[in-house]
Amino acid sequence: MDLTALAQSASKAAIFLSAAGEERKNNALGAIAKALKQNSAQIIRANQLDLEKAKAENLASPLLKRLKFDSAKIDEVCSGIESLIKLEEPIGKTLSAVELDKGLELYRVSCPIGVIGVIFESRPDALVQISTLCLKSGNAVLLKGGTEAANTNQILFEIINSSSVSCGISAGWIGLLQTREDVKGILKLDEYIDLIIPRGSNEFVKYIMNNTNIAVLGHADGICHVYVDSKADIDMAVRITVDSKAQYCAVCNAAETLLVHKDIAQKFLPVVKQVLEEKGVELRGCERTRKIIDVKPADDADWKTEYLDMILSIKVVDSLDKAIEHVNTYGSHHTDTIVTADKAAGEKFLNLVDSADVFLNVSTRFADGFRFGLGAEVGISTNKIHARGPVGLEGLLIYKWKLLGSGQIVADYSGANAKKFTHKKLEKDFEI
Repeated sequence: MDLTALAQSASKAAIFLSAAGEERKNNALGAIAKALKQNSAQIIRANQLDLEKAKAENLASPLLKRLKFDSAKIDEVCSGIESLIKLEEPIGKTLSAVELDKGLELYRVSCPIGVIGVIFESRPDALVQISTLCLKSGNAVLLKGGTEAANTNQILFEIINSSSVSCGISAGWIGLLQTREDVKGILKLDEYIDLIIPRGSNEFVKYIMNNTNIAVLGHADGICHVYVDSKADIDMAVRITVDSKAQYCAVCNAAETLLVHKDIAQKFLPVVKQVLEEKGVELRGCERTRKIIDVKPADDADWKTEYLDMILSIKVVDSLDKAIEHVNTYGSHHTDTIVTADKAAGEKFLNLVDSADVFLNVSTRFADGFRFGLGAEVGISTNKIHARGPVGLEGLLIYKWKLLGSGQIVADYSGANAKKFTHKKLEKDFEI
């Protein structure tokens, strides 16, 4: 595969895609959803080949769960596409408008980033979510999925590519990379690729960041916390803890550590232990936890571990401040939630926990682009740049400045008799 040619093609297609217009893009998205449903049998057969190979190679259980792409998953991604179609057109929105002087107007207008390279794990649904989000936001995309999903990814790519191009989307807007060597190759193509979003292990994300001049957006780990405060409702705390951990454990927004205030630990821990163990969750606890319930010992390594499995570490803390300190020390700045009836405690947690997503009295599993109404997501960012948290349409946009004049020159605004700028805010959308 000629990676440079692939990236060049994507770069050219991105220019035309940025001006494709709402109707054409939505028609293409509708065609993709229709084709995915029509070809569901072939997609599932391809996925079965990947699953059989993965099982033969003893792929870890969490990865097998991510790899599975059945009819329910197809329905889910199609629902995501349908919600994406309903979102307003993101390109060309006026973000600000200022009159610099009479007849001289400056607009900040949303536009696509350009070409985005996304490297993701063994979830074929991610390929659909990422590519359709890029299409809606007017970005070309180069995709590299895990080799364990090669058959599924290939057929999904073919369906998305052919469906979109048949609706007038520029050929080359989507490309599929095949090998690990391709990943190394695209890291050098900063002339054509504008942003890379890696989704994988901490080690892998750091490798990407250290080996490219291309901007990188993403997160390494999802070490998420549930903190049960002294004034928490126990039934609510149990429901939120169980959902955060066990509703689907193999994802980055699943809880990995449960923090419990010492004043509620005696009542709460025996109840939550019973429910979690009924769900098949293995519990590991600090010394104070193990004096209340019989669980395996936890050590410092557990607080730093993203299990992505049915394992939960538990720590009893003396105060809200100690809980916040633990989250900011051991967490990955992804998603953390507090369960409490104390409004002041909730507000303090939300303000002082340094994470992309901070929640009050809800499951960590709500940290998701589709649930946020963003039209699915290309990933979750823990960066402190233009996009943070679930990265949906807005996170795939940047802006350009458009200045409309009537012959003005800078010389008129310089020197002893310089004209004055008005810098007056305008309540109007960009229009020539």
